[in-house]
Amino acid sequence: MDFAPSARAAEYTERMRSFLDEAVLPAETAFEEQLAATPDEWGTRPIVRELQVEARRRGLWNLFLPGHEAGLSNLEYAPVAELSGWSPRLAPAAMNCNAPDTGNMELLHGFGTPEQRQAWLEPLLEARIRSAFCMTEPEVASSDATNIATRIEQDGDELVTTGRKWWSTGAMNPDARLLIVMGVTDPDAEPHRRQSMVLVPRDTPGVRIIRPLTVFGYDDRDHGGHAEIAFEGVRVPIGNLLGGAGDGFAIAQARLGPGRIHHCMRALGQAERALHLAHERAHARVAFGRPLAEHGVIRQRIAAARTELEALRLLVLKTAWLMDTVGNKAARTEIQAIKIAVPAAVGRIVDDVIQLFGAAGVSADTPLAEFAAGIRTLRIADGPDEVHLESLGRALLRTPATAPRTAPSTETARP
Repeated sequence: MDFAPSARAAEYTERMRSFLDEAVLPAETAFEEQLAATPDEWGTRPIVRELQVEARRRGLWNLFLPGHEAGLSNLEYAPVAELSGWSPRLAPAAMNCNAPDTGNMELLHGFGTPEQRQAWLEPLLEARIRSAFCMTEPEVASSDATNIATRIEQDGDELVTTGRKWWSTGAMNPDARLLIVMGVTDPDAEPHRRQSMVLVPRDTPGVRIIRPLTVFGYDDRDHGGHAEIAFEGVRVPIGNLLGGAGDGFAIAQARLGPGRIHHCMRALGQAERALHLAHERAHARVAFGRPLAEHGVIRQRIAAARTELEALRLLVLKTAWLMDTVGNKAARTEIQAIKIAVPAAVGRIVDDVIQLFGAAGVSADTPLAEFAAGIRTLRIADGPDEVHLESLGRALLRTPATAPRTAPSTETARP
């Protein structure tokens, strides 16, 4: 394994670092002011549009999508995505690399027909519209996709969707013109062939936005919030089926793999910013006659955080490398491992930094409280810890004990 950055990766990483320092971080104050000035408005703030123009000028656009124009490999994208995690509310959106649009674009790119790509992928790649992914349901344990109750039934040359979804991220944004909905098309099929996905324009009759949802009190208004949505006999042409009938579960798994590693990459960036803030605080704050940086307990926590963060970064890079060289399916073990390890560890790091800041850490004067809310959510989103631990443990115990896992030679695998 060779994790040394290619010349291309190093160039984009430096470009991203400059964008973050020169444009994104300085814009955070203006962003907060715009949010405060329009507290009841769902949608994209003007400062985000300005940053998008600047990101495109710098060539930092749609980098998440391998094989598409400027798209980077997973290994090349890792340090860029990590830097975007320093400002998770602004940087990903500025680069058109924000969830759930990234995952939806990956689905349209991988499974969409030419007509579907023209209608939806092209405007998403241009950030002319946004989208939402509608899988989770309020009445069932959606971590088990076979529980999904929403029905998608064929009626002549139309598909009729009936059901209720929630935690449909981004759906409160009026620019979210496309809803990708997962539902049951054949309840009598074997469990993982029952579901399909359908493309539903937001303005289709029968789509009813019930309410926004909050995460520890944060409404994520800047990104379009999380919505509960009712689909009441929603009719779309049969040509809006994504992939084939019964492919919904497999398509969802294809979507979630890249989404999980992208979340982990950005989470590392949040931890790095938290440690940066901790460094400043430890030297500036005096308690009991000396700076916090001279207290042993603070030094130990910072040292432990740095050690853990470096180890996790290596695991994320290995996972990205395997996804590039042997594919997402073969990298499933590592994807599950980082999904378990990274949010939990970053949550601990952020929590320790909040403790270092004291009362200021739980206020809105720093990004730490919002980091804590977001990172805690990742232990549930895209599959809760318990599901990944069970699946990973089952896979490891099913595999005969052998020598350490190997992968393709670095000569053929290096990007």
